[in-house]
Amino acid sequence: MTKRDQGPLWAADGVVVDESIVRFCRGDDQTLDHDLLGDDLRATRAHVRGLVAAEVLAPADGGQLVEALDTLIEEYAEGRFTLGSQDEDGHSAIERVLTERLGDVGKKVHTGRSRNDQVLVASRLWLKRQLLALSAEALGAAEVCLNRAAAHEHTPMPGYTHLQRAMPSTVGFWFAGQAECLLEDSAALAQAAGWLDRSPLGTAAGYGINLPLARDEVARELGFSDLVLNGLCAQNGRGRIEAHALSAVLCLMSSVRRIAWDLSLFVTAEFGFATLPARWCTGSSIMPNKKNPDVVELMRASFAEVAGAHQALLHAQALPSAYHRDLQVTKGPMMRGVHTARQVAGLLPGLLADVQFDEARLLAAHDGAMLATDVATDQARAGKSFRDAYRAVKEKLDDLAAAGPEAFAESVRVRVSPGAPGALGLDRLKARAESQRRGLTHG
Repeated sequence: MTKRDQGPLWAADGVVVDESIVRFCRGDDQTLDHDLLGDDLRATRAHVRGLVAAEVLAPADGGQLVEALDTLIEEYAEGRFTLGSQDEDGHSAIERVLTERLGDVGKKVHTGRSRNDQVLVASRLWLKRQLLALSAEALGAAEVCLNRAAAHEHTPMPGYTHLQRAMPSTVGFWFAGQAECLLEDSAALAQAAGWLDRSPLGTAAGYGINLPLARDEVARELGFSDLVLNGLCAQNGRGRIEAHALSAVLCLMSSVRRIAWDLSLFVTAEFGFATLPARWCTGSSIMPNKKNPDVVELMRASFAEVAGAHQALLHAQALPSAYHRDLQVTKGPMMRGVHTARQVAGLLPGLLADVQFDEARLLAAHDGAMLATDVATDQARAGKSFRDAYRAVKEKLDDLAAAGPEAFAESVRVRVSPGAPGALGLDRLKARAESQRRGLTHG
C-alpha cells in the first residue's frame, strides 16, 4: 500500500496527517459505526445498482461490486467484518476493503455520493428499524397490561391524587391506564418511523451531483417510501431527525418512568401493595435484610439518560444551513438514547407480568372519606346543586367512616362513565392494540 492508501480518504498525496488530529476528528465513529455498518453496506449495494441503472457504472464493474458487497454483508452478520484501526469511519472501511479485493473497481464505489448522504441514509435505515422495534415492544407491554387489567378488573386499589387517597379504584384500572399510555407511545414511535421514511441518498454533499442518479429506484430497494428531495433539507435534517426520533422515544420513557415510580412506591413496606419476584431485585452489600427494587429504579433513571441525549441533539443543531462537522456529534447521543430505551423496553413486559398485588393490603388502605365524591354526585343527581352538595358532604365526612368493603366495591361498580373503574372499556383498548399490531406487521 502507498502512504496515500493508508491515510484518510480526503488526504492529498504527500500530505502527512497528524494522527492526534485524526483521532480527535474521528471521535467515537469507529465504535458507533459498527452498529451502522450493516445499513451502510446495504445502502452502498443499492447505490452501486443505481449507478448501473443510470449507466454511470459498467454492468461488469457493478456486478463485481455487488458480489463483493454481498460477501461483506454476510461477513458483517457473522462478525468477521469490522472497522480496522486504520479506518476513519464505516464508510472508509467499506471502500478500503472493496479496493483491497477489487483494485481499481473498488475505488469506483464512491462515485456520485458523499460521506454526508452515506451517513444520513445509514442513520435513517437504522433509526427506522429501531423505532419500529420499540413500537412493537411498547405494544407488547401494553398487551400485558390489558391482560392483567382483565384479570384484576375487580381487585380493589385506592385511587390517589397528590399522593393522597382520593377515590376507590382497582388494580385493573391502573393496568388499563398504563396500557393506554403505552399504546399511545407505540403509535408515536411508529409515526416517527414513518416521518423519517425517506431516502437522502443521492443528495451527495447537499447540492446534488452532475449525474442522472436513479434515486427513486435506490430508495425503493432500501425500503423507503419516498425521497428527501432537496439536498439542503437532507443536510439540515442531520440531528433534526435524530431529535424527532428521540422525542418519540421520550414519550415511551416517560410512561416507563411513571410505571417505575408507582411500582417503587407499591413495593415499599409503607404501602405494601405489591411484591416483585427475587429476579427483579438485588440485595445490600451490608444489610442482610434488604430486598431492593434496583431494576425498577434504574428503569426510572433511564429517562434522564434519554432526555440528556435528546438535549444534546437539540443543541448540536444550532448551526447555519448545510453540513458542518459539528453534526458528527449527533450520532453518539442518538444511538445511546435508543440503546438505553431498547434495554428498558425489552424488560418492561416481563416486569409488568411478574408484579404481584396484595388484595388485603390494598383493601385495608381504603377509608370511608374516599366515598365523598360519590355521595356529592348522588345528591347533585337528586336535584341539589353540586357545589351545595360538595359543601354538605365536606362538613360531614365523619359520617362516612363506617364504610366497608361492600361500599368501596359499589363505588367502583356504579362509576360507569366510559373508561372509569366500573367501565374499563378493555375491548376498545384491545381493538386499538390489534389495529396497531396489524399496522406494524404489514406496514
